[in-house]
Amino acid sequence: MFSEIKKRTVTYGLAAVLIALMLGALCYNLGVQPSPQSPSQPSPQPSGQFLKTFSSYKELLNFLLEKTNIRWVYPYLGPLDRSVLAEASPQPIYLTPSEGRAHSTTNVQVIGVDEADIVKTDGEYIYAIANNNVYIVKAYPPENANLAAKITFENDTYPAGIFVSADSNKLAVLGSKYRFLPWQYYYYNFYYVDVKTFIHIYDISDKSNPILLRDFMMSGSYFNARMIGKYVYAIISQPVYVIYDTVILPKIYSKDGIREIEATRIYHSNASEDYYAFTTIVALNIVNETEEENTLTIMIGGTSNLYVSLNNIYLTFHDFDWQTTIYRIKIENRTMSWEATGKVPGHESSQFSMDEYDSYFRITTSRRLDGTRRNDLYILDMNLTIVGNLTDIAPGENLDSTRFIGNRCYLTTSVWRKDPFFVIDVENPTGPKLLGKLDIPGFTRYLHPYDENHLIGVGIDANSKVQILTFDVSNVSNPIAIGNFTVPGCSDTPVLWEHKAFLFDKAKELLVIPLFIYDYSKTFWQGAYVFNTTNCELVLKGNITHLESGVSGWNYAYWIKRALYIEDMLYTVSDKKLKINWLEDLSPKGEIVFP
Repeated sequence: MFSEIKKRTVTYGLAAVLIALMLGALCYNLGVQPSPQSPSQPSPQPSGQFLKTFSSYKELLNFLLEKTNIRWVYPYLGPLDRSVLAEASPQPIYLTPSEGRAHSTTNVQVIGVDEADIVKTDGEYIYAIANNNVYIVKAYPPENANLAAKITFENDTYPAGIFVSADSNKLAVLGSKYRFLPWQYYYYNFYYVDVKTFIHIYDISDKSNPILLRDFMMSGSYFNARMIGKYVYAIISQPVYVIYDTVILPKIYSKDGIREIEATRIYHSNASEDYYAFTTIVALNIVNETEEENTLTIMIGGTSNLYVSLNNIYLTFHDFDWQTTIYRIKIENRTMSWEATGKVPGHESSQFSMDEYDSYFRITTSRRLDGTRRNDLYILDMNLTIVGNLTDIAPGENLDSTRFIGNRCYLTTSVWRKDPFFVIDVENPTGPKLLGKLDIPGFTRYLHPYDENHLIGVGIDANSKVQILTFDVSNVSNPIAIGNFTVPGCSDTPVLWEHKAFLFDKAKELLVIPLFIYDYSKTFWQGAYVFNTTNCELVLKGNITHLESGVSGWNYAYWIKRALYIEDMLYTVSDKKLKINWLEDLSPKGEIVFP
């Protein structure tokens, strides 16, 4: 429930626009008992041949006029657009402090691949997006905590994520800038929006005086971003418009003027689609602002999900025939090259449905076949050709979560009031096999490694309460749940749709998750629960809330969005404030109110 409330309320005051902008969402009801039989598979495409660039602008125009069924202007909504307009490692992955002062880092999928987030820390300062501003807070030591700086943005500009390079004293802020056409130009409740994506690079050597060094801007919607070393890789999507027989090409804006991405630099396939989007990957050096950015553009139906390893970017697109097209782009610093394209039956659900390991790409998907949900696992080589699969996993059930860890795949499916947890062996790429299964009530939406033999799962039980489980998978044929904490009352947590809201540190035996606890007719509480996780057990230490006397729990400005620690202090962040508590007993130490 509260994932929907968040979409309608935790935004920037534009909730009324969302309904008109939403074209509609496809609900994928799929499912499927492990079986070695193979479904009908698409013919493999030869690597390096499936995509090619256009020879000229005229070829691009003729291609669109012949291959696409859509002839009118339509709105394209990226993840940030929907929010704003409403509001490679094989080891277990858990947070570990960097060198120097111990502090938590963003909960990422692949070690070494940072993910853009709304809160970052370097162990002394905290950088946070709140109230459409970026705040820099001197956070440690807590007795000297203060607001060092505030970076403001215009009303039509929305920061979505940040990166921090502490060694080089650089801050990157990414987001979108919107220009809404006058109301009289709206047609049949579809709102045409002019969207541009920006990347601002600041020198933060003096934290009290951030200096803008670089202002990169490009047409299209911000989709997501990663940072590897000193390079930021941002994904930008722009719908393909043909207006008066003119193709609106992607544009890069700079102080020297506007330049277009030439048709001869745009990759494409020969497949016909109902619509197309220009998906551009921008590689930008966060440390050296004088180095020119590099771009790679692919014209596809529209990006669905993103997975990034240390060497490759994988983009997925959901075809309308219940298949997923996968694109692999090799990355090395600013150099990017399209390497392969492939297809798998079904649709993946999130970035955690995908993984690269030992020169193979693994993916779990769901589809509907003969009126029944089907869930499958596919292993592909680097040419994105299927080499192995395990199909018909839990027929008729929802595929709720996936986590690949080394040679194991853990996934959960669900039917009403029951949640099977599966352990799958993927060591042999050509023959993945089911090892064990555990039935538990409710469903699990997020899985996180605890260590090599244990996982943490977050979901909802059969009574609409947040349920946190710990799984022991040391006996792969007989996984067991050894820890179980159920939040009292009807509840929800942003961890179910945003893994970066999950804070876990095994060494500190610490787990923190934001929570909503509500009674439909009476009360609403929002805050964070703090757990001790000794020996993979779950013991509630206490809770923290930003709500104040006289403030309604429905006031989203006070909702905790992230938690992090620096040394012996726990910091929680909402749009209203940053609060500091002792980790030992959660006693309050101070707070910084965001103006």
